[in-house]
Amino acid sequence: MTLKGRLEARQGDITRMAVDAIVNAANTSLLGGGGVDGAIHRAAGPELLAECRTIGGCPTGEARLTKGYRLPARHVIHTVGPVYRGRPEDSRLLAGCYTHSLTLAMDHGLQTLAFPAISCGVYGYPIADACRIAVDSCATFMGSHDTPDRVVFVLFSAAYLDVYTRPLSFRVA
Repeated sequence: MTLKGRLEARQGDITRMAVDAIVNAANTSLLGGGGVDGAIHRAAGPELLAECRTIGGCPTGEARLTKGYRLPARHVIHTVGPVYRGRPEDSRLLAGCYTHSLTLAMDHGLQTLAFPAISCGVYGYPIADACRIAVDSCATFMGSHDTPDRVVFVLFSAAYLDVYTRPLSFRVA
């Protein structure tokens, strides 16, 4: 199965994406925080926080699904990336964020997803390493599944977009 047209990267604001689900780079409590997490909670409104309180958190490397509330996205998939420490398990946990998010999407019939650069903000994951893990994890999953139909990496900065452009061009060519 070809990945052309199924994987892409763009610069923008993930909270404005009209997709089936946006992925939130959350903390283990799922109760909001800074960066992407805080922006998603603010844009979704207080109902998102209320639903997250009923979930009971999420372990690092896993994912949980909620409604999107006031977002253009119908759902939010919350995943907890690792705090980067240069340990071998960091890459396994980060890959798990993508695989668990994609599995949740598939299990719920969600066709379009938008991912941020998970763990690359205050969690300190080097963007080039995180990008490789993100693209490889998504390409591997999507190469053997029909769902989701499309994944967009939504990067806040032009510099991050540049990092994602090269590996994606090799994967979708």
